Amino acid sequence: MAETEKAKKQSFFKSVRAEFQKIQWPDRKTMLKQSVAVVAISVVVGVIVALIDFVAQYGVNFLTSL
Repeated sequence: MAETEKAKKQSFFKSVRAEFQKIQWPDRKTMLKQSVAVVAISVVVGVIVALIDFVAQYGVNFLTSL
């Protein structure tokens, strides 16, 4: 029984290695462009969420201070 488990593990790792060899990694220029895009979008979304939070907080404070 231990032999079949060992064979399954070896087969699994061989499959993983074969899949990793199929990966087409992006070049440095593409990776840089995509990284900059992710950071820029993250900053924009963060600012939008902060603005919505500020407006909601102001609205709740206005309603509770009446």
